[in-house]
Amino acid sequence: MSNLSDLDTSRSPPTHRNIDETPISPVQQANPERRNSLEHHLQHRPGREDLIEKNILPDTSAAPALQAHQVELKKHMLADTLNEKIAHRPDSKELVEEGVLSEDPLAARRRYEEAMEDEYAKREGGA
Repeated sequence: MSNLSDLDTSRSPPTHRNIDETPISPVQQANPERRNSLEHHLQHRPGREDLIEKNILPDTSAAPALQAHQVELKKHMLADTLNEKIAHRPDSKELVEEGVLSEDPLAARRRYEEAMEDEYAKREGGA
């Protein structure tokens, strides 16, 4: 075990030190295109019109802080419109009367249920 007296504090620090200044990750000096790739991409990035056409940016003149609210408002307005149209759509009887449907869509379901009831009745009666 060493004593504190063993430490030589009277010596002055060396005037010449070898400091390793090599970078941690090697820099590719041979390929300047690689080093300037960000600058190249920024110079050749698509314009606002191209981004709007590709649906990357919204086509709106609203402030960015209001764009999310604008999208929500459009969704709610569309939902209200669809609910209104669904509430006023004609039922299947009216569509059959107008000739839009050739048969009541529930008629097939009713025929199936009646056939199943007949089948069960046959099995119960024949067993």
